[in-house]
Amino acid sequence: MTESSGTPGIDSTVPPSGSGCVECLERDGWWFHLRRCAQCGHIGCCDSSPAQHASAHAAETGHQIVRSFEPGEDWFWHYGEAQYYDGPDLAPPASRPETQPVPGGKVPDDWKAHLHR
Repeated sequence: MTESSGTPGIDSTVPPSGSGCVECLERDGWWFHLRRCAQCGHIGCCDSSPAQHASAHAAETGHQIVRSFEPGEDWFWHYGEAQYYDGPDLAPPASRPETQPVPGGKVPDDWKAHLHR
């Protein structure tokens, strides 16, 4: 594992995997907000989203640190410690495109009823 930032679990040289949740896009699903794995760049949906792919990725891979992939947000979250975390700038882009709608993907009309709280 490369840790160019000097912080275990963060590789600041790895670009994001795309502009939407990898698994949701593969399955014609949808997401509320996006999270970026700070170690491998995987883009997954947040825990408010129906499928919660970002936290599933962390559980499956052991990659514990994510960064928000929303415009204007630069916070990190450490799943293992269940707390916010300080981290470096990551390889661009820093967020999904601002023109990309929220929620994203194949969003049902009743999407609010499917959010996790």
